[in-house]
Amino acid sequence: MKYRRIKYRVGFLHAIVSINGVSIRLTLERLTHIYQGHPEMRGCEDLIRETISFPEKVLEGDNGALMATRKYRKTPVTENKYLVVVYREEENDGFVITAYFTRRLPTWRKVIWQR
Repeated sequence: MKYRRIKYRVGFLHAIVSINGVSIRLTLERLTHIYQGHPEMRGCEDLIRETISFPEKVLEGDNGALMATRKYRKTPVTENKYLVVVYREEENDGFVITAYFTRRLPTWRKVIWQR
């Protein structure tokens, strides 16, 4: 997989390489935010990393954000759900904003990239 664990920064858990080759940070603060809003996401860090590195689609999000999406047959919620990971890319790095499961992708969003 195209991600690596970072141990030398407090609160900085993972750096995941996006489809654009940008290193995306997944921090403890962002994971806590995700868990508070979506408790079903607990234990899904590997799915978050996989969705950023190997998405099926990348959609245009709000205010310059990107939405990596990938369908999973089995999830903590139920079967056949999409995982959406919202993140922002800057010049040399980026960061995860949030992540959640949904049964449908937003059809009004522009598709930036598709596998």
